[in-house]
Amino acid sequence: MERNTEVNLSGLQLDNPVIPASGTFGYGAEFAALYDLNVLGSFAMKGTTREPRFGNPTPRIAECAEGLLNAVGLQNPGVEAVVRQELPRIAGFFRKPVVANVGGFSVEEYAEVAARLDGCGQVGLLEINVSCPNVRHGGMGFGTDPAAAAAVTRAVKEVTHKPVYVKLSPNVTDIVAIARACCEAGADGLCLINTLLGMRLDLRRRRPVLANTTGGFSGPAVFPVALRMVYEVSRACAVPVIGCGGVTTADDVIEMMMAGATAVEVGSANLRDPFACRRIVEELPAAMERLGIGRLQEIVGAAHP
Repeated sequence: MERNTEVNLSGLQLDNPVIPASGTFGYGAEFAALYDLNVLGSFAMKGTTREPRFGNPTPRIAECAEGLLNAVGLQNPGVEAVVRQELPRIAGFFRKPVVANVGGFSVEEYAEVAARLDGCGQVGLLEINVSCPNVRHGGMGFGTDPAAAAAVTRAVKEVTHKPVYVKLSPNVTDIVAIARACCEAGADGLCLINTLLGMRLDLRRRRPVLANTTGGFSGPAVFPVALRMVYEVSRACAVPVIGCGGVTTADDVIEMMMAGATAVEVGSANLRDPFACRRIVEELPAAMERLGIGRLQEIVGAAHP
């Protein structure tokens, strides 16, 4: 029996639900040198802001048990360079629409970047990052307040015809309240979770390991938290959800989908194994067969009462 791995995100048809997460895949070129990226459902480009950003000072990475901390700080060349240079280069090795991750430090900046990307044919949907914990005066500051998250969502929806998915922060007391605010403001979908805020100390120096002091914790250890939040939000909101957080196997993808995700992003696993996403795609049909699943789209939210 042939296994159908196709899923649909607000009209964007994907061959499978596997999407490398923003910030762990660059603009795809380094991975394209290793394998044909067209086996993926899509991939999320590095977070894009209006102006170029160097990011945070080093060190930016700290190791943890079952995960890692990062405090890169949205390093990127700015939206004009992405439109002029990166997207044309992507077209040379990837024939599918990509996910554009949009960052900002004001409601106006989010809208400006989204409007600039709206005219790019290879961008399939916009992922609005209101949840980055590694920048000051922006990012997570918009994602921890329902009114602020709604304001960003509303402003972006006014300037684009593409599906708008808001990437949510787990660093809140009630993620469902933030999700509902985004949906009421017009979000076509949601992506969750971004990284959890954490830190490590250098015992000899008696100082934080990261120059930024804190960073975003990701990896297999956060999977149960991400799964719980996907479950809660997908039950509360009638829009597609992209599940993200600690996904490393085909079984993790299926578990996320049963919890309510329509597609799944893979983040830190790409940093440990550049072939992680290809492996997950290849293993999905066998996992489906073992579990008696004929069509992936049919199991979305299967664990809901």
